[in-house]
Amino acid sequence: MSDTETPDGVRLRLDIAYDGAAFSGWARQPGLRTVQGALESALATVFTRWGEPPVLTVAGRTDAGVHATGQVAHLDLSGEQWAALRSKRGSTGRSPLDGLVKRVNGIAAPEGDVVVTRASVAPEGFDARFSPLWRRYQYRVADAGAPRDPRRRGHTTWHPTRLDPAAMERGALVLLGLHDFATFCKPREGATTIRTLQEFRWDREPDGTLVASLQADAFCHSMVRAMVGATIAVGEGRFGPDRLEELRTAQRRTSEFKVAPARGLTLTEVGYPADDELAARADQTRARRTEDAADAGTVGG
Repeated sequence: MSDTETPDGVRLRLDIAYDGAAFSGWARQPGLRTVQGALESALATVFTRWGEPPVLTVAGRTDAGVHATGQVAHLDLSGEQWAALRSKRGSTGRSPLDGLVKRVNGIAAPEGDVVVTRASVAPEGFDARFSPLWRRYQYRVADAGAPRDPRRRGHTTWHPTRLDPAAMERGALVLLGLHDFATFCKPREGATTIRTLQEFRWDREPDGTLVASLQADAFCHSMVRAMVGATIAVGEGRFGPDRLEELRTAQRRTSEFKVAPARGLTLTEVGYPADDELAARADQTRARRTEDAADAGTVGG
């Protein structure tokens, strides 16, 4: 049986967007509104008559207040659930997946702060969490050189002084590559902080807003916002790129820079290989995470 199949069932891919302001992050938490919780509750309602409710596996768990325009998750439907869904096609001939999207969106968030933008049958071997080649984020900062647009206040961090994007770009360059990013990650027991940062750049948009673009094979908890905060400190002139490299190499949490607020951060895209490479990529990622975690544990003593 392949990774994408359940007995007589099917694996679905969901593409998801959300405004993180009213959510306590992605992951389900008792008593709190989360993206996973809202969507799984909606799925449970849709499939209430057909076995255990589906559970979502996500490409990247976002923190409280973080947004997404390109989040990806998968869920496995049983044969009974898939048959029930397909029976909803009706006389219009509309795809049953279109109907699923409409129902889930209507139940999960009628106000529209989380939206399933697309549902599709996943290719064989697809795993939303382990198949990606990379995740991509953007972070928006309006410094003293940019306008304060009240309409974007929930998605842009306002900074009181003018920043130097050229210095921030130099700071970003010292973070690129394969490293242990423990300096920028909140520790989690048994989790590795070894990652490959493939892209990190700062650009100033025509309206003056500074936008960071970051891409890595994966990001650990708080890593993006910590790296953004560190390069903002470089842009303020608090320390230079050489000091930032020293902090990265030290592999210890530090108070020399602040973690940037969640509201400026958006997960914009998750990149996957060609369909015939999905299963191999998932196996490779699982194996590497296990090896990295073991190595990290050995180094940590």
